[in-house]
Amino acid sequence: MLSLRMELPCWCLLLLSSLKSLSAGNDFYTSIGQMTDLLYTEKDLVTSLKDYIRAEENKLERVKQWADKLDSLSATAIQDPEGFLGHPVNAFKLMKRLNTEWGDLESLVLSDTTDGFISNLTIQRQHFPTDEDQTGAAKALLRLQDTYRLDAHTISTGDLPGVKHKSLMTVEDCYELAKIAYSDVDYYHTELWMAQALKQLEEGEESTLDKVTVLDYLSYSIYQQGDIERALEYTKELLALDPEHQRAKGNLKYFEFQLEKQKKAAEDEPPKKEEREKRDTTEKKKKPKKKATFQLIPERKKYEMLCRGEGIRMTPRRESRLFCRYYDNNRNPKFVLSPVKQQDEWDRPYIVRYLDIISDREIERVKQLAKPRLRRATISNPITGVLETAPYRISKSAWLTGYEDPMIETINQRIEDLTGLEMDTAEELQVANYGVGGQYEPHFDFGRKDEPDAFKELGTGNRIATWLFYMSDVAAGGATVFPDVGAAVWPKKGSAVFWYNLFASGEGDYSTRHAACPVLVGNKWVSNKWIHERGQEWRRPCGLNETE
Repeated sequence: MLSLRMELPCWCLLLLSSLKSLSAGNDFYTSIGQMTDLLYTEKDLVTSLKDYIRAEENKLERVKQWADKLDSLSATAIQDPEGFLGHPVNAFKLMKRLNTEWGDLESLVLSDTTDGFISNLTIQRQHFPTDEDQTGAAKALLRLQDTYRLDAHTISTGDLPGVKHKSLMTVEDCYELAKIAYSDVDYYHTELWMAQALKQLEEGEESTLDKVTVLDYLSYSIYQQGDIERALEYTKELLALDPEHQRAKGNLKYFEFQLEKQKKAAEDEPPKKEEREKRDTTEKKKKPKKKATFQLIPERKKYEMLCRGEGIRMTPRRESRLFCRYYDNNRNPKFVLSPVKQQDEWDRPYIVRYLDIISDREIERVKQLAKPRLRRATISNPITGVLETAPYRISKSAWLTGYEDPMIETINQRIEDLTGLEMDTAEELQVANYGVGGQYEPHFDFGRKDEPDAFKELGTGNRIATWLFYMSDVAAGGATVFPDVGAAVWPKKGSAVFWYNLFASGEGDYSTRHAACPVLVGNKWVSNKWIHERGQEWRRPCGLNETE
């Protein structure tokens, strides 16, 4: 049994350590769709590992049977060695055992049952996630925590809206998340997750981690945020568990010195300052508080508010001007007998949604074509114009052309029939799948005046309009929001939204600045068509007013 205890952990450690030995560049965490393949890879490895365990158990069972047989034989023989060996058969069998059978046993013990498992692991490890994937997924959790105002306990217990498969985080999970925040000099999240790890330890959860390690990080992260008093409390708690902890002993003296210094400075403050602060407080109470309007709130805060569904509400008068209708685009022959369902989502900018506009069959075909080609989504550097990845766009995308599959051409033609805009100068259909906490922070689809070369190589002018298909429902999160105006459009499978990025004059409509909110729970698939200016001269004539 000793060899089993020695060997199994060795191979389990090999399995885990191999996660770090893979080639970079996969960016698995940026696409839930591609991450599903990893589940099948892991399932295959578990099957291979169980085969190895069975082979090892069979080997040990044979060794155990041999040992039990010899134990019984030896117990009888040593009671009367001479009498036992006086039997010629016993003497022969002793010679045979020591000369042949112990050699066979040695070969059995030394036989290697790991070949199948190790060869399979070596092949599969080429497609494992990297350190970058683990860090990316961890930062995604922290981003979701901030955007949706979730506490560490809620995430750790898996109590998220719309979840089907609840998953608990262990002490080690919380600790690793805190360590990643710590290495990023993010002491705020370090504190939150070290505190959660400590809470779970105090509740009795079994763990290889001890309180001393957690308290060491926790006290330091709190100190870095300026709360010396709380940092001192946790340091004292640490020293109660480990009185010889050298760093904590040094920190204790330092924190006490700093607190004494602060106390002395407060005592030396001139009384006039206290009187001035008192007077200022009285004046503030007298002045009525002004409620900050949505427009004055910083963009980042507006973006997160909209993602949580806390955007502004239209006045009843504005809302009364939004309609739903059956739409045939001026009696387009394709929609006269079968008009599509259209509904107004927002008035300024005008955002319209088309319902049941792409079928499940078409969605599955688009995903099937796109999935093998998904690559980390890029943004155009506004200075150099070079395409590059960015931490504020967490998704993978692929481009599908009409000549590759008739269904793509059919979809493109449908967009043209409904918008009345030329598709020959539009960009190809872009399919995107969002990853863990997948998002695309506020951005413009069109090129601004300070980006004159944004689409120069295309030779088709600026992006006049955007068409966006929603190819999946999202359990929680994932809205498309327009922070400047307070609009939020939520994903609905089979629907599409459309808006103009440019006024009829060709000037950019800055109210169309939009963002894709982080996906909290679920898998978000979208596809979009960016329609350009060239070819629209007679379809959307130029306006005389700049903002017409």
